[in-house]
Amino acid sequence: MTIDTGRERAREVMALAAAVAVPAAVSVALVPVRGHVPNATVALVLAFVVALLATAGTRWAAALAAISASAGFDVWHTHPYGSFTITRSQDIQTTGLLLAVGLVVGQLAARNRRYRHLAAETSYDLGRVHGVAEMVAAGAPVDQVVLAVANELTDLLALRSCWFDPSFADEPGPFIERHGAVTWGALRWGFNTTGLPHHELSLVVQHQGLPLGRFVLLAEPGTRVTADQLLAAIALADVAAAAVAAQGTPQGS
Repeated sequence: MTIDTGRERAREVMALAAAVAVPAAVSVALVPVRGHVPNATVALVLAFVVALLATAGTRWAAALAAISASAGFDVWHTHPYGSFTITRSQDIQTTGLLLAVGLVVGQLAARNRRYRHLAAETSYDLGRVHGVAEMVAAGAPVDQVVLAVANELTDLLALRSCWFDPSFADEPGPFIERHGAVTWGALRWGFNTTGLPHHELSLVVQHQGLPLGRFVLLAEPGTRVTADQLLAAIALADVAAAAVAAQGTPQGS
C-alpha cells in the first residue's frame, strides 16, 4: 500500500507539473505563427491542450492548466508581447474566454475521468461477488468460501485483517448496515471522510433474516471507503451466508 500511495502521489505531482509547463511551452511554440493565424485559433489550440491534460490529471491540474494557458496566451500572443499587459479589448476578451473555457472544459474532463474510474471500480467489485458466487454454485466447502470472502473483503476495503466469527461481541461495536452505512450505537460514522473505525467493525452474515455470524474487520488508520464498496462488501457477506446456511458453520471458526 505504501508503494502504491507513493506512486500515486508521484503521478499527481507529475500531472501538476505538466499542467503548468505544457500550456506555457505550447504558447511559446506557437510564437512563430503569431500574426499569421487569428488569436482565436491560438486560444482554441490552448483550450484543447487543457482538455488533454485534464483527462490525465486532477481538478487542480485542470485548473492550473487553464491558468497557465491563459497566462501564456496573454504574454506571447497579445500586445505588447512579453508582458501581462493587454492593450486591445478584443485580446482581453479572448484571454478571459480562454481562461473560462479552459476551466470549464478542464473540470468536465476531470469529472468524466472520475466517473470512468468509479465505473471501472464498480465493475471490478461486481466481479469479486461473481467469483465467490461461482464457488458456492460449484459446491465449494464452506471453509473455502468464507476464507475467499474474507480475502476479498480485505482487498476491497484495504483492511489489516478480516475473519469470520460465528458469535457476536459482548459489547456492541460499530456495524456495517444493510443499506451501506456504518453506525456505532446511535452515531452514524463518516466512513468516506474520517475513514473506517479503528475498532473491530462487524459485518453481519445473515440468511433470510437469521444472523449466522459476522465478519470482523480491522481497518488501517484513516482508510476511507465509498458506499458502493460497502454495498459490495454486504453482497460478499450474503454469498457467504448462503454457504453457511447450506453447509453449517465453518470448522475453523
